[in-house]
Amino acid sequence: MRVLVTGANPGGIGGEICRKLARDADAKGLRAKIVAATTGTRPGDADEIISDLRALGADALSVTGDLADPSVPARLVAEAVAFCGGLDALVANAGLRRQGPLLDLSVEDWDAIFAVNTRATWLLARAAHPALKQAAAEGTGGSIVAITSIAADYPQINYGAYTPSKAAEASLVQLLATEWAGDGIRVNAIAPGIIRTRHAAAVYANAEFARARNAIVPLGRIGQPADIAGVVASLLSPDCAYVTGQHITVDGGFAATVMARVPGRPPAAHS
Repeated sequence: MRVLVTGANPGGIGGEICRKLARDADAKGLRAKIVAATTGTRPGDADEIISDLRALGADALSVTGDLADPSVPARLVAEAVAFCGGLDALVANAGLRRQGPLLDLSVEDWDAIFAVNTRATWLLARAAHPALKQAAAEGTGGSIVAITSIAADYPQINYGAYTPSKAAEASLVQLLATEWAGDGIRVNAIAPGIIRTRHAAAVYANAEFARARNAIVPLGRIGQPADIAGVVASLLSPDCAYVTGQHITVDGGFAATVMARVPGRPPAAHS
């Protein structure tokens, strides 16, 4: 597995995706080549994820760059291809959120959020296309997974352009899948629900708040980064060789409860 993962900060979804791919390769007696692109905003993140990956038997390289800069995605892909000697997969996980209602949102914030959440996915994919097409022809890979959000289908208020940017990213994935199917490249997206990452640690320090969040998920718990990483690994594997253009919700059943919360509905029956 030769892969570039963006937003690969160690305490979040991206870092766990990297670790999952490294573990899976090691379990098969293989050595993954993983390029982890971190945001560079938290001191020590790059060193931590690279140390983790090498301990799991992978060859790992840390790269960084501001994905709002249109020149950065192609550079990250070029560095990944050079390090890995090709590229089997791309995971576009990096995302940007800025709080505030649309009424107060600046044009600069709107543009920055779309640049990172939508445009960067396109630019990363475009730059990776030649390597992924070659990997597909050689039978070693040729797959892209973008991490969107359930906000793409269920608007998240007071997060400005985040919801429309993720909806646009999901649409982009379907278009890429359609245009590139003839090249053997599969393109899919995962929409995480509520996931407990290191970034959200302060929220879950409140035990009452944590219990309340667990209670609204049908499976009885908030998701972990590993819950998303497992689905990513499956989509990148030959097990999903006939899966493309999909936007898969991974949320413990949370989104499916929308109608159940409508007042006046009959209560759920239990066996």
